[in-house]
Amino acid sequence: MGFRRKKTQEAVNVEVPMTPMIDVVFQLLIYFIITIKPVNVSAHLDVFRPSAAAAPAESTTPPRMIRIQIFKGALLMNDRSLDMSSLVQILGKLGAISKTQTVVISCARDSKHDKLIDVLNVCSSAGLSNLSITSMN
Repeated sequence: MGFRRKKTQEAVNVEVPMTPMIDVVFQLLIYFIITIKPVNVSAHLDVFRPSAAAAPAESTTPPRMIRIQIFKGALLMNDRSLDMSSLVQILGKLGAISKTQTVVISCARDSKHDKLIDVLNVCSSAGLSNLSITSMN
């Protein structure tokens, strides 16, 4: 039996036009940008609410928020000027009453970082853990 050989074909150079491909990519990009729905971050925050079946708690007043402001040469707690030793005593007493009190620490732009660290250490030694740190302009 004889074998037949296939004729070899010459290699043909085929050029793919890039302009239509780029146009399609840009159209897809525009489509996805227009149709995207941004995720609402506040909708995914954990919120703990009491259940409707739970009995309401006794009529106790919630702990008052403690505001501590740190400036370059001053330390204020609820708009009253204090030194560090007074702050240690007051936060120690407040921490003994309730460990769940909220403490908001506001630092001025020109305040020293070691003052903030000292206040955080005092809060920690008093057992206060609900801390928020903000900056003031």
